[in-house]
Amino acid sequence: MDFPVTFHLFGKSILAHPVFETAGIFLGMRYYFYLKRKSHEKVSFNVSAAVLIGATAGALFGSKLIGNLENPYTLFRPFDFRRFWTNNTIVGGLAFGLIGVELAKKTVGHRKSTGDLMVYPLMLAMIIGRIGCFLTGIHEQTYGIPTHSMFGMYLGDQYRRHPVALYEIAFLVMLWIVLRTVQQRKSLSPGFLFQLFMLGYFAFRFLLDFIKPRVEIAGNLGTIQLVCLCVIFYYIYVIKKNMGLKYSKI
Repeated sequence: MDFPVTFHLFGKSILAHPVFETAGIFLGMRYYFYLKRKSHEKVSFNVSAAVLIGATAGALFGSKLIGNLENPYTLFRPFDFRRFWTNNTIVGGLAFGLIGVELAKKTVGHRKSTGDLMVYPLMLAMIIGRIGCFLTGIHEQTYGIPTHSMFGMYLGDQYRRHPVALYEIAFLVMLWIVLRTVQQRKSLSPGFLFQLFMLGYFAFRFLLDFIKPRVEIAGNLGTIQLVCLCVIFYYIYVIKKNMGLKYSKI
């Protein structure tokens, strides 16, 4: 396979990454609306609209902000809008999307959790998007460091590299199975499924970034890893707090 993989549409060559990213977002949204129609929990239109707007705005802002802060030294260069717009990361999108949703819920006075329905659509969108990341090879910052392990692959240069996009796809598939198993065996409190997803994914990304090229910001940690630590500590606190409240009522 030659990297990067491109598609020829309307006389132009388009990288696989934006094609799969767009397909992932579209299919993820369709799956979300499908689950929402089947759900027994009915949420008003105002709340649904506020949550979607908050999630979209937060995710867009966060993905660009953290994506550009991965290498903060570029901030001292002359501003390049194309560079700023194309630097994205799902870590920033998820973290700031969460903030956007919470602010939107406070605005409309909604206190119940709305995250559980988003878990599987998010994972579906991420899996499809990561296929595009893999097919892009080293053309964008979604590849691993050189390795001599059996998993190493040639992604467009002379080095065998960790195919980190494939690692993430495999992890998300396993996480999907684990969450479905937990959901079927136990009666979960609202929001707990989303909390498990966020804790699991950010813990995985914290470890994964050790085998990705990164600019070290604090010690040997990059910007994404620092964001991951913040989210991990937050959800450990939230889950422990909720578990304490649950047992105090027994």
